[in-house]
Amino acid sequence: MAILKIARMGNPVLMGRAEPVSDTASPEIRRLAKDMIETMADAPGIGLAAPQVHEAMRMVIYYVPETRAPGGVPLTVLINPEIEILDQTLEEGIEGCLSLPGMVGMVARPRHIRVRALDLDGQAFAYEAEGYHARVVQHECDHLDGILYPMRMSDLSSLGYVEEMTRPDDDATMSEEDAE
Repeated sequence: MAILKIARMGNPVLMGRAEPVSDTASPEIRRLAKDMIETMADAPGIGLAAPQVHEAMRMVIYYVPETRAPGGVPLTVLINPEIEILDQTLEEGIEGCLSLPGMVGMVARPRHIRVRALDLDGQAFAYEAEGYHARVVQHECDHLDGILYPMRMSDLSSLGYVEEMTRPDDDATMSEEDAE
């Protein structure tokens, strides 16, 4: 396994639409998934999309810590994911990104989605996600279409550096955990 270099905002690999994975069970895809998991843990982060590690393919990995959702969500690999919005109600939340190190911003996203994808064995599966779990999946899948979270922000005044946005002397601060 290897820790991969993470592309930062401005890199062309983050700006285009990623290609579907044709052979989900190939050794290369399995190796990439393992390397992405190691890279995400090292960063540290809770999600990573293949374009973020310079691979323009439709694959993401993520997990949701128990501190963010009851019971958390275990490490999940999504290949060729598709998202269906089940509730148009938007929920605002703070997002950060490994491709925009040290920055966070307020993003409104649909709160309830259905996800369809393939696993590493090429088996199709589907599930529903709500709240923070839905936010994480949408954020990572946006990378597959060349979208970074600032592009989803309606008010760029909430975009800033983590250390500025989490200072204890500010009235409207966020926690360090919100910056993941």
